[in-house]
Amino acid sequence: MEKINAIITGIGGYVPDYILNNEELSRMVDTSDEWIMERVGIKERRILTEEGLGTSYMARKAAKQLIQKTGVDPDTIDALIVTTTTPDYKFPSTASIVIGKLGLKNAFGFDFEAACCGFLYSVDVAATMIQSGRYKKIIVIGADKMSSLVDYTDRQTCVLFGDGAGAVLIEATTEENVGVQNSFLRTDGVGLPFLHMKAGGSVCPASHFTVDRGLHYLYQEGRTVFRYAVTSMANDVAEIMKMNNLTHDDVNWVVPHEANLRIIEAVAKRAELQLEKVLINIEHYGNTSAATIPLAMWDYEANLKKGDNVIFTAFGAGFVHGASFCKWAYDGASAVAKK
Repeated sequence: MEKINAIITGIGGYVPDYILNNEELSRMVDTSDEWIMERVGIKERRILTEEGLGTSYMARKAAKQLIQKTGVDPDTIDALIVTTTTPDYKFPSTASIVIGKLGLKNAFGFDFEAACCGFLYSVDVAATMIQSGRYKKIIVIGADKMSSLVDYTDRQTCVLFGDGAGAVLIEATTEENVGVQNSFLRTDGVGLPFLHMKAGGSVCPASHFTVDRGLHYLYQEGRTVFRYAVTSMANDVAEIMKMNNLTHDDVNWVVPHEANLRIIEAVAKRAELQLEKVLINIEHYGNTSAATIPLAMWDYEANLKKGDNVIFTAFGAGFVHGASFCKWAYDGASAVAKK
């Protein structure tokens, strides 16, 4: 029996039209462009401002573009995974809403929640499903409306986050030496005190008390998260390179979670990787959580060539972290014309 590999065959993306830049933020909270750029390297972020629209809207937009670019028959999609921390509703799943809007008649779907590591983890899950031989085509979408969790009076966190969605099509192939090779994924479970939303779950359900005290906003202890993120992502990149006998010269591209430019730079330095090999777009989008990695691939798709050695790495609340290794399966420049 031929070995089945799971390959990414296309990328779609969506970011809202509204741009919240540092100048406007400085009129909302005590901050400045200089302060933000020095600490996190973010110039602007996209915000979904239209009333009544949530994560599923952006996810649907990204998936629709993906389908148009790849020319895949929607009726051949077996499954759709939406990874998000900001679902439209507690239930039903955001994936079910996207499937309904796209009219995917033969797909099942589910939401996957692993904070900023969601896309990394979901691609590994989808690849395993493909490699099992039971599924041939799966759409994975990373999407988050982080503005729905942000307190715009807290300058430590409001400067960081934006909204967006990225989607990839993962397909089965028997072609050798391409596709998702393997992953190194870990959950430490020590991160609760340092990065969380205090209310809205079963431990502390929503109430007048929680709303009045602003307990439904994202809470983060930045210095602790920074330290854990740099150490974990750098070590994970080193581990995935070791697992695949890769030298630094063998790596063509690293696609990190775009949390903070200083984190990305520190990870590259610690992992002894040239910054020129790291795909970075945080300056224009901010931290879009599960959407950062696919949006970076979307922006840099033309740079990706068949056979490239690509490493993905991420870190998120929990703490969750990891890295994966992919042999790129197509020349991205030919697909960009359809963007």
